[in-house]
Amino acid sequence: MIGNCVRRCLSLGKASRMCSTGAKELQLQALNEKCFLVTPEDKIIGTASKKECHLVQKDGNIPLHRAFSVFLFNTQGQLLLQKRTPEKITYPSHFTNSCCSHPIADVPGEDEEENNMGILRAAQRRLNYELGISVDQIPIQNFNYLTRIHYKDPGNGLWGEHEIDYVLFLQADVKMVPNPSEISQISFVPRDSIDEHVKVLEPLTPWFRLIYQTRLKLWWDNLDNLEKFKDHENILKL
Repeated sequence: MIGNCVRRCLSLGKASRMCSTGAKELQLQALNEKCFLVTPEDKIIGTASKKECHLVQKDGNIPLHRAFSVFLFNTQGQLLLQKRTPEKITYPSHFTNSCCSHPIADVPGEDEEENNMGILRAAQRRLNYELGISVDQIPIQNFNYLTRIHYKDPGNGLWGEHEIDYVLFLQADVKMVPNPSEISQISFVPRDSIDEHVKVLEPLTPWFRLIYQTRLKLWWDNLDNLEKFKDHENILKL
């Protein structure tokens, strides 16, 4: 089964190498985007650049900020995974879930907290940017917001993460045009081979590893009954 998964993988490496200089420039420009700083209770207390939010300070601190992680499944129940390009500033060439990013203050409405509209708008925007999925294929009402996780990871000692991460599930068959400045590889993985598949996907991003090790398989087994797992009150610290 694992061999079949690997063969189904779409490598975008050639396109990525062809535009590596441009891809790096885009990543550096993105460091100027403004992320939302939050308290451990997920209350917005200000903004800071993406660069400031991911640089590991001399005392080991990393500013806590808001993020999201999308897990996109097709109608066969297979999960889309991606490999980040070597040009990514944080966690380059790491394997991760379908799409992960941040709501940003530069885009109006991504701070709206009622019904998590800001997060959902940001997820739509980023799925379009990273995977080329048109917005009409992924209407906001089709997203399932499950819970939030709070985690911290020192990364390579220079760039790390410290996030309140909103976990979003989405199931749809979509047309994609992956952005080679963001993604070097994608694959759809069946539930019954995820453990074997993960063994050959190294390194993993810390947020994906934590979710995979603690909750992913349980949620995946209940794609048709996610309501009982939704927790919009508590923040899971991992």
